[in-house]
Amino acid sequence: MLSKNMRWVYISIPIFFFWFFGQIDKLGISVIQTDPAFLADMGLTGDDKNAKIGFLTFIFTVAYALSNLFWGIVIDKLGARKTAILGLVIWGITMIMAGLATSYETFLVSRIILGIGEGIMIPVSGKFIANWFNRKEIGRAQSSWISGNYLGPAIGALALTAIIANFTWHSAFFLLAAFNLLINIPMFLYLTRETPEEHPKMSKEELAFIRQEDVVSKAEDRQNFAQDFRYWMVWIGMLASSFLFFGISIWLPTYLTQGKGFAIEEMAGITSLSWLFALIFVLICGYLADKTQRPSLLATILFALCAIFLTIASNASNPVLAGVCLGLAMGTQGGVFQLSNLFIVKFSTPETAGRAAGLMGFTNILGGFSSYIMGWLRDAAGGDFGTSIIMLIVVAIIGFLAYITTLKKEGAEVLLYKKASL
Repeated sequence: MLSKNMRWVYISIPIFFFWFFGQIDKLGISVIQTDPAFLADMGLTGDDKNAKIGFLTFIFTVAYALSNLFWGIVIDKLGARKTAILGLVIWGITMIMAGLATSYETFLVSRIILGIGEGIMIPVSGKFIANWFNRKEIGRAQSSWISGNYLGPAIGALALTAIIANFTWHSAFFLLAAFNLLINIPMFLYLTRETPEEHPKMSKEELAFIRQEDVVSKAEDRQNFAQDFRYWMVWIGMLASSFLFFGISIWLPTYLTQGKGFAIEEMAGITSLSWLFALIFVLICGYLADKTQRPSLLATILFALCAIFLTIASNASNPVLAGVCLGLAMGTQGGVFQLSNLFIVKFSTPETAGRAAGLMGFTNILGGFSSYIMGWLRDAAGGDFGTSIIMLIVVAIIGFLAYITTLKKEGAEVLLYKKASL
């Protein structure tokens, strides 16, 4: 049985750890920025400290988003495997650079370079999924590695808190560099190949299943992804999701410790729980997307839930309830991210998947704006998070409205699928 499902070993496992450690590299800053020693070493002590803290993520996501466009083209030419290895080398170097930083400016440069290196994540993953999996199992294939996107920070929040408490913030970056150089790179070297046909241990039966066309693909000609209005509605939804995701994830630990008075250990627990919420939403959405063939409907519901959770968080007097609801709001965007990557494969071909993913990844630039804007709003409000959360509610409503426009055509496709299956 396993011999007919080796794609889950050769591709899903490397990409899982690709995202597991990559997301800790990216979002571990949310925990590290609560460390007084880090703030003192970086000179983050003035009246504008929150804006400067937010700028660290803003500049990272600008580099991350812009590089997505570049990497998408490179991957379609060079291949996902070689591009992944190149990006991982860059990650390792920037983690060492961050650990050695003695000034805010040096640390800022390390975040810019990390953003360029991590810009490969979405295009590489989209390309591998498009090449290695049958279109009927894309939801589960995406879930198998996007789960690393959230399990990594869930464990990372606890691990980084413990490392900083027992050693220093510098040690956290050195450890992350070792994980990327000693675990991730060997996995891509020895397990992956660009296509299943190139892998010497793939069976003919599995290859035949991967290349089997689904009935919807046979029933209608697939147009260029840029010509499908739904791709652009998903793109707008991903803009909103990135804004929400980065805004909440980067500021959640600070919100818990400074806004709600939680101790460091309690903060780490709720932050970890929030990432687990995201993982749960990812797994549920992966299953339901394959089961119902209604990913747009699922995304619409998730944006509605996000607005509801944020509204409860902004009005709750109980700090635990406010923290958990903010975590649930972040969790819903984990589900949206899972569905957005599914759409990349759905609306593209294996030949254009890298470009479609690169353009979708460009939306992360708005996520950087959210971290900076929330920091600026907090400085302007004297440390209060109220106006920031209201802003996030409005963005969730925008995502909800974007996805509503896609529901009619999705419903028609589901009917076509059922008729073709008879």
